[in-house]
Amino acid sequence: MREDIAGFIGYLQKEKNASENTWVSYRRDLLQMAAFLEEAGIHETAKVTKTALNSYILHLEKEGKASATVSRMLASAKAFFGYEFKEGKIRRDPSETVRAPRVEKKAPMILTVDEVNRLLSAAGGDSAKEVRDRAMLELLYATGIRVSELTGLKLTDVNMAAGFITCRDGHKERDIPFGHVAKEAMARYLESSRGELLKGGESEWLFTNCSGGSMSRQGFWKIIKYYTKRAGIKADITPHTLRHSFAAHLLSNGADVRVVQTMLGHSDLSTTQMYAAYMGTNAVREAYQAHPRS
Repeated sequence: MREDIAGFIGYLQKEKNASENTWVSYRRDLLQMAAFLEEAGIHETAKVTKTALNSYILHLEKEGKASATVSRMLASAKAFFGYEFKEGKIRRDPSETVRAPRVEKKAPMILTVDEVNRLLSAAGGDSAKEVRDRAMLELLYATGIRVSELTGLKLTDVNMAAGFITCRDGHKERDIPFGHVAKEAMARYLESSRGELLKGGESEWLFTNCSGGSMSRQGFWKIIKYYTKRAGIKADITPHTLRHSFAAHLLSNGADVRVVQTMLGHSDLSTTQMYAAYMGTNAVREAYQAHPRS
């Protein structure tokens, strides 16, 4: 089964051009499923049954996994078995009628504009690290990109003159504008602090760590936690919180929901519409004027 999983991951990488985050997540979920099935004496993909998969789902629930996590892991299994069936490697898809637990959607955590200003102002120092951190936080809130997209930005993805960044997720690409506040923070970082952090070296990455490599997601998570505490904000803020706040603040100021959908890179409009609950044109640049820091 593990060989089949490796083949499926290769398919995601080469044929589907999936992002690293995507195929790594699939591989992790599928190897966990394989470990459970192997303990039950099932080592071949063709011998997996609906009963075995239901037992696996029950096992995950007994372990206390959240419904959203169980649903994601089952989705990984369905993608894998669907691929195996399509390729003719198995005669039937055992996951076809397996149902995921019902997931109750929680309202996204949204910061107030004042809280966002306090968080961003907390990174107001003059050290090279603080200037970099301020630029990262400003750009994240200015564009609503995912933290993986932020840390994956290269120098060539930034058009300072036009005020756009280019984000890539697998085979998808989108251009997103950023306003003058983020532009000023970025310019300050690029003109002085980045070179200081690189200590005379070179790097293709926009935001680098002290070794010249790309900033890791874990590293940026620690940055968020540090400045949240420094700003005196009690809420449990994650990098995704700024993405949520970006979308909600745009919509609350009248931006077109479909334009916001494009900027966020959502494939389903309903995902973007969940931010409408926070609310009290047609061109991306026009919609961006609704952003508080445009």
